[in-house]
Amino acid sequence: MKNRFLSTVFVAGFVGMLAYGTHAGFAADSDKVKNSAETYRLLNLFGDVFERVRNDYVEKPSDEQLIESAITGMLSALDPHSSYMNSDRFDEMKVNTRGEFGGLGIQVSMEDGFVKVISPIDDTPAYRAGVEPGDYITHLDGESVQGLTLQEAVEKMRGKVGADIKITIRRKGTPDPFDVTITRAVIKITSVRSRIEGKVGYVRITSFTEQSDIGLKKAMDKFDKELGDGLIGIVLDLRNNPGGLLDQAVAISDAFLERGEIVSTRSRLAEDTSRFSARAGDLAKGKPIVVLINGGSASASEIVAGALQDHKRAVILGTRSFGKGSVQTIMPLPGHGAMRLTTARYYTPSGRSIQGEGVDPDIIVEPSKIETLTSATQRREADLRGALKNENGGNEETNDAVPDENLETAPMAESDTKEEPVDYQLTRALDLIRGISLFTANQAVKAE
Repeated sequence: MKNRFLSTVFVAGFVGMLAYGTHAGFAADSDKVKNSAETYRLLNLFGDVFERVRNDYVEKPSDEQLIESAITGMLSALDPHSSYMNSDRFDEMKVNTRGEFGGLGIQVSMEDGFVKVISPIDDTPAYRAGVEPGDYITHLDGESVQGLTLQEAVEKMRGKVGADIKITIRRKGTPDPFDVTITRAVIKITSVRSRIEGKVGYVRITSFTEQSDIGLKKAMDKFDKELGDGLIGIVLDLRNNPGGLLDQAVAISDAFLERGEIVSTRSRLAEDTSRFSARAGDLAKGKPIVVLINGGSASASEIVAGALQDHKRAVILGTRSFGKGSVQTIMPLPGHGAMRLTTARYYTPSGRSIQGEGVDPDIIVEPSKIETLTSATQRREADLRGALKNENGGNEETNDAVPDENLETAPMAESDTKEEPVDYQLTRALDLIRGISLFTANQAVKAE
């Protein structure tokens, strides 16, 4: 009888919460009103299951464990991004958005029962170990991740700084899964990095945290101080950027736009539509911008890329982005952490929904390895016997040796000195900026 009473009180409390949520604006439509009897019946079913588990499960569970598990299941069944956070996880999430946390350094989601890597974070243990966007993590220290929630898997990946964890990865194009051992570390995220490439300003944003807009402003001030009017353009690198705070995505977009809509969010109720617009002021002063994206660019990254693309303010270069076009709202639950709930979809200025589709680049550039091939003999006009002299005095010396016409050309022997691999996509972006600048300058001369 006592257990029955507790179960009844619990169900009554649950119904009361439902009623409060409706009163507070958690939207109850006409179908819910019509089916209130069915709702009460299902809540009674929940109460019965709760009571039987408490009484009959082989090991005595705590009521808190059961309730949190039930809430976790309810939210995670909605979509991959809705979840429940207890107090500890909520505190950890708040630390993450401030730019420092412990772990491996990867942004993940759950897909087909496995942990899917959205992107590794620059200069973290996972990044240095070679973890790539699109990898599936199937085992953690030899134990399968199937059956775990995303939060449970993340908790297992985090641990004592300096401790190793072995993760098993399944990668597209690789026939067999393989193991990677990673040493946990304190992950400190510098969300904005910048440098000057010739006369081009390069800005890399690794994630959208509370300080991203400030970091961008500092980078642009540095370019202005060092190059002044000599700056010919900006490369904004959003590759493997898993997203972050919506207001920061709006601020970064606003930094390069003079006017117009940046993004709109639309929820279930039409009156809850929100629109974010740019204010006057372009930090790049109209100079050309190239935005780099790839399959690891998600959420807030796609807002920025989509806004700049729709306003024709930037050329988007790289490969199609991840395709996360939904907005999650963090709803604190006093004394019980918070829940992350998908509350809206976002749309680019032209009305495009990126959900499941991603942003298609204006110029598709796959990541590639550059190899310089030099033939064993390179013949030039000046090397030919009897070649005419340059009338301006150049090319005075000639090579009288007759080349062997049957000699096959071959690549140069590989150097013993290892060089940093060339970032082909970035190279293309820099060349594009320089080409646009040269063309614009030539057009200006013609107009004079």
